[in-house]
Amino acid sequence: MIRSMTGFTRETRAFEWGTLTVELSSVNHRYQEISPRLPREMASLEPFITGRLRQGLGRGKIRCSVELHWAPQYRTATLDTTVLSNYHAQLAALAKNLGTEDFPSLASLLSLPGVFESPSALAGIEEELNSGLETLLEQSIEHLQGMRAVEGTNLLHAMEDYLASFETLVDSLEAAWTEKRDQAADDMRSRITNLLEGMTMEIDQNRIAQEIVILSDKWDISEEFVRSRSHLRQFKAVLGGKTSEGRKLDFLIQEMNREVNTMGSKVADAELRWMVVEAKSILEKIREQVQNVE
Repeated sequence: MIRSMTGFTRETRAFEWGTLTVELSSVNHRYQEISPRLPREMASLEPFITGRLRQGLGRGKIRCSVELHWAPQYRTATLDTTVLSNYHAQLAALAKNLGTEDFPSLASLLSLPGVFESPSALAGIEEELNSGLETLLEQSIEHLQGMRAVEGTNLLHAMEDYLASFETLVDSLEAAWTEKRDQAADDMRSRITNLLEGMTMEIDQNRIAQEIVILSDKWDISEEFVRSRSHLRQFKAVLGGKTSEGRKLDFLIQEMNREVNTMGSKVADAELRWMVVEAKSILEKIREQVQNVE
């Protein structure tokens, strides 16, 4: 099957202690690159998240963002009256020693260190938080894979259409080349015959035949047709395989392009060269789709 490297999903779930959201997005990349972004309270879970994403997803540039919004009761800070009383007593004693009536108000003391204690949000719910994250992460991976599979199906249909056009063009190119090859050989013999007419020196006919064969080999592209069809069969086999193998498809499309380039360098006929250009154009369209395959 073919899967795309492009996908997005955002999953949210509410708990008694707050709301947890996992957002996954992926784009094409040569390798697998994972970039997690977690709230400070969950920083210790980064290795677990990275490992699960690496296991559950194929190659691509994957971004994972986790958001945690605590319920009000878990965000409210607690006033430490003992600390506040100690501040007040010390300042009152200092004011008395200095003989001043300029005494700070209680409101001005609230910003001093230790007066308010931040809530220990993870206390007692750490296990539940980890379990909720694991469940939400599994759902996110499943939904992202689903979207990548749908995108992959679209890529598959596009590549199959392009491959059919390429195969038809290769058949036409070979038929045209076969016809022109025989004509070119006859023209070459005629030119050599005309050149040798009237010459008094004895000509080695075997040597002439050898030179014709050598010249013919230089523009013979029959092997390129054989290899092109072989690559085409392998490409179709990978498309119909059980796994998505974008890197293998990328290699095959490079080899197919190499064969077409060789054809273009060997043929001199204008019509054949134009057909080679068309073949290269189709391969480029396939390559653009392959770049998004997982």
